[in-house]
Amino acid sequence: MPRGIARNHDEKREALRKGAAAYFARHGFDRASMNGAAREIGVSKALIYHYHDSKEALLFDILDAHLTELVNVVEESAPKGLRALIAAILDSYEDADAEHKLQLESLSALPAEMQTPLLAAQRYLIEAMSVAIEAVKPGMDPERLRAATMTVYGILNWFYMWHRPGKGLSRQEYAELAGDFVEGGLARL
Repeated sequence: MPRGIARNHDEKREALRKGAAAYFARHGFDRASMNGAAREIGVSKALIYHYHDSKEALLFDILDAHLTELVNVVEESAPKGLRALIAAILDSYEDADAEHKLQLESLSALPAEMQTPLLAAQRYLIEAMSVAIEAVKPGMDPERLRAATMTVYGILNWFYMWHRPGKGLSRQEYAELAGDFVEGGLARL
């Protein structure tokens, strides 16, 4: 008789994703190994392979979970307007710095068939931001709208690089500053 799924299956899988994301982000996905990930997380390599059949499958799981959460946050916050969207995205990035870094730096290391759904999620996120920007500044030229959209994501995506918790602006204060900056810039276009 086959073994059933453990009651804490999802929690173990999430812990593996979080630990591996931190390890991959710190060492670089291309230089990281499953042995190193297991050591870092404090589990056996066999346990990682119980959940993921390859390093790429583990990276896909990390990115898929991260982007799925982000899509859910955007779906919920986008109808509330641009400022709410900016704040929600920044809030969802909290405690996801490693996952975010991997999304930006390592997605291309995956085979094309694994990249496809992740790229679709990214396109959805870009489109949702474009719609929110267009609601604030209707009738923008499509090229300027794309540039404005990517500028907003630039403001949000690199926050993890320089922000130190407990120093300077809080995440919420930065969201307000980013909202002021974006709305002020759009008003001048």
